[in-house]
Amino acid sequence: MRKLAAIDLGSNSFHMIVVQLDAQGQVTILDRLREPVRLGGGLDAKGNLTKEAQQRAVACLQRFGERLRDFPSENVAAVGTNTLRMTKNAREFLLLAEAALGHPIAIISGREEARLIYLGVAHSLAQDQRGKRFVMDIGGGSTELIIGKGFEPLHLESLRMGCVSSSQRFFPDGNLGKACWEKALTAAHLDLLPVKASYREIGWESATGASGTIRSVKKVIQQTGLAPYGITLDDMQKIRAMMTEAGHIDKLKLAGLSDDRKPVFAGGLAILIAVFEALKIRRMFVSDGALREGLIYDRLDRYQHEDLRDKTVRGLQQRFQVNLPQAEVVQKTAHKLFNRCRDDWKLPEHLDTLLCWAADLHELGLAISHSSYHKHGGYLLENADLPGFSSEEQRWLSVLVRTHRQKISPKLFDVLDGRHRQTALYLSVLLRLSVLLHRSHNEHAPRIERIKLGKNRIELRFAEPDLAGKRPLLLADLEREKAFLAAVDVDLVF
Repeated sequence: MRKLAAIDLGSNSFHMIVVQLDAQGQVTILDRLREPVRLGGGLDAKGNLTKEAQQRAVACLQRFGERLRDFPSENVAAVGTNTLRMTKNAREFLLLAEAALGHPIAIISGREEARLIYLGVAHSLAQDQRGKRFVMDIGGGSTELIIGKGFEPLHLESLRMGCVSSSQRFFPDGNLGKACWEKALTAAHLDLLPVKASYREIGWESATGASGTIRSVKKVIQQTGLAPYGITLDDMQKIRAMMTEAGHIDKLKLAGLSDDRKPVFAGGLAILIAVFEALKIRRMFVSDGALREGLIYDRLDRYQHEDLRDKTVRGLQQRFQVNLPQAEVVQKTAHKLFNRCRDDWKLPEHLDTLLCWAADLHELGLAISHSSYHKHGGYLLENADLPGFSSEEQRWLSVLVRTHRQKISPKLFDVLDGRHRQTALYLSVLLRLSVLLHRSHNEHAPRIERIKLGKNRIELRFAEPDLAGKRPLLLADLEREKAFLAAVDVDLVF
């Protein structure tokens, strides 16, 4: 029996789900927690999270952390979404947030969020549904639109409009007047314009909504007596008319609308109406699954079947025609060096996999140009959509590939969390040496008999003592590498 937990640090609410996995792979929900933290409403004029918003978030995560005190971190998946993608002081906040929760927190891209949402919804629906399905999630700061089939998302989009941001922008101070609705709907239609034609052309057999906003709309429709199930455009227009008639949020009384949802309901409803209008949706049903359930099933896939990140790396190798035999021998050498240096350099075990992925992709940039191909590869990995990878993991991959050859500067590691820059430098050194040892594209690298390590020092003793006589090119490469590593205060001795 294994317990897993997933935490979604959303722009409106923080959610946590705790499940138990039995020997047959069946999932049983043990606990659900939700708190309306309003993180998206806590950004100041400079795009930083205010101290008040950080305090609300940390207090919530401390309560979540108490529930997860005995969980190993590999059994906890915690992610931040749109607000943490946008805020300028996200890295400083994450230090506080991770200390409060007691587990690492990853910030994920909009498309990765969409993939996980689809995974959570797909697992909550009937498995015999064979046609394409449209899935939608309105968060506090972003809206995800996905078309998929079975458990596989086929088309993913994440738009920067959400119930918190829309409510703040178009319904200031609780105003629900007609002009506010017109502005909110127009803005949502503009955001939908780039995807409207392609999504309507692809089509789908069923439409499903997820998350708080859409569930709240369904609940209001049911409890006001408009319809027993499902959501239609006509029913939403009637709710909008009721809200416009109330004129202000303080006068609004809608059956089924909770007090904590009321401040962001208008913005979310406007987005949902616009999506129905733009994509010609007739009826939408509501799923219990969402991002946090997707996180659970994604983690289960890593345990039971296949890590999606491996599939993503193989896809990149195929797409950019990477030399697979060369990637394989470099990867094997990098793995061996990691194991020999792990204890002395105190390298976390999970980084071995990240180093191997970087080795698999180190020649990615050759698809663009041989000149400075390490720079091209780093850029591609920094900007590509990498399903399964968090934003931080993507930055690590980009930095390792960017720094695997030629000149290296400490500034190249500035994009990483300061706590891990030294570790990233160690991984870069191991990858550089692995590539150097296989520069001739020969499967058999010269055997390293002994490795002696210091904090910023690596001493290699090769099985062949006379490098100058037997391997002059290797000796020249090592001399050049010694000069390169001196720029980052690493002493290479051989």
